[in-house]
Amino acid sequence: MKIHLTSVFVDDQEQALRFYTDVLGFVKKHDVPVGGADRWLTVVSPDAPEGPELLLEPSGHPAVGPYRSALVKDGIPAASFAVADVRAEYDRLRGLGVRFTQEPVEMGAVTVAVLDDTVGNLLQIMNGQ
Repeated sequence: MKIHLTSVFVDDQEQALRFYTDVLGFVKKHDVPVGGADRWLTVVSPDAPEGPELLLEPSGHPAVGPYRSALVKDGIPAASFAVADVRAEYDRLRGLGVRFTQEPVEMGAVTVAVLDDTVGNLLQIMNGQ
């Protein structure tokens, strides 16, 4: 068994696509209309184009708002991404205007930082491959 697809709920798919590709550096994999303005919109790592996909899922379901509000209020990231160097990525993203809710913090062998994805979620970056 392996992870094939996971998702984050987003307020605006187009804005999410710009942030996740232009800022975070992911690559669009699928963009399929599914009715109305909603799309099956996924991104992947440029280093693993056949690897796990992240679905930028519309946040229209009534349960999504309270769920995400509670996560953000408590500072809990909706997703976590591995980067080679957390401090370097923090500096790069800050240079692009990304807002962080937690600067890099060392937690034993792991360094983490938390950022706002501009479409309703907090994301964690951590060292690793």
